[in-house]
Amino acid sequence: MNTFRTAMLLAAMTALFMGVGFLIGGSGGMMIALLIAAGMNLFSYWNADKMVLSMNHAVEVDEKNAPEYYSIVQALAKEAGLPMPKTYLIDNPQPNAFATGRNPENAAVAASTGLLQRLSHEEVSAVMAHELAHVQHRDTLTMTIVATLAGAISMLGNFAFFFGGNRDNNNPFGFVGVLVAMLVAPLAAMIVQMAVSRTREYEADRRGAEIVGNPLWLASALDKVARGAQRIPNPDAERNPAMAHLFIINPLSGERMDSLFSTHPSTENRIAALQAMAREMGGSETQTSPRQAPSPRQADEEQPSGPWDQVARPEQPAEPAKPKTNPWGRNPTGPKGRWS
Repeated sequence: MNTFRTAMLLAAMTALFMGVGFLIGGSGGMMIALLIAAGMNLFSYWNADKMVLSMNHAVEVDEKNAPEYYSIVQALAKEAGLPMPKTYLIDNPQPNAFATGRNPENAAVAASTGLLQRLSHEEVSAVMAHELAHVQHRDTLTMTIVATLAGAISMLGNFAFFFGGNRDNNNPFGFVGVLVAMLVAPLAAMIVQMAVSRTREYEADRRGAEIVGNPLWLASALDKVARGAQRIPNPDAERNPAMAHLFIINPLSGERMDSLFSTHPSTENRIAALQAMAREMGGSETQTSPRQAPSPRQADEEQPSGPWDQVARPEQPAEPAKPKTNPWGRNPTGPKGRWS
């Protein structure tokens, strides 16, 4: 079913790309757009993940320079039955994360420094479990390729004014066709992105909660990430809005026209669904609202059940440590991290 959906979405994006080419340059423009779309689909299959990581200035980390973050991903991947994905860190104060890659064997997950600094150990685990759920459902290929093609369609629409509308390009619609390409094409690409992201976020929320073992941890994390994304801008995402649907929460600040149409379902609805899931699962953790994230001291003292039991926690120092801004009490990248 995922393969069929992926094929249908790629066909829709290719048809949209060809339609824009026809509006700009007639039948000749449509054929050129078809060739470009075919080339982009092939290129995106192999390289779109690298492009997305590069656009976000993500840096690969490992157990040496980001031990705690890396071990969380490692334990969750083992719990989910997935190969260990490449793990990236983004130097950005906005709390957010995304996954990319053409298949589970070639997947990558990325989290921002803001996410690691503002969320508790359990909440970070829940967010990364959500991203691994996208990997397990093979959403990452579709979402990454759609992001690439949507960006190309938007760019083609922006250039339509300069390359279309003259009498020599065999355009049957003239300037009207160019105007439609400029205004409608980016909007249509955005609608396709919305269709891709909205249905898959709920599925990833549910599977991520199953992997991490507690839906309320993810509910609490979504609330924090959503509030942080509203207050803290993400310049890289603002420059490349076509990749907004890759993130767990829409990273756009709302200052652009693109943000009028959210690529994500309502955060409140997602939290409500997770709360309902927690009630179905039962247990002492079930409650009507996301539980408060544990304090740094509580996070170290509690021993929650789940895959993060395998994560080695540091020994408590003999003398009380001075208060740190990081909820883990340490720099999330570790002692040798790029941003230590």
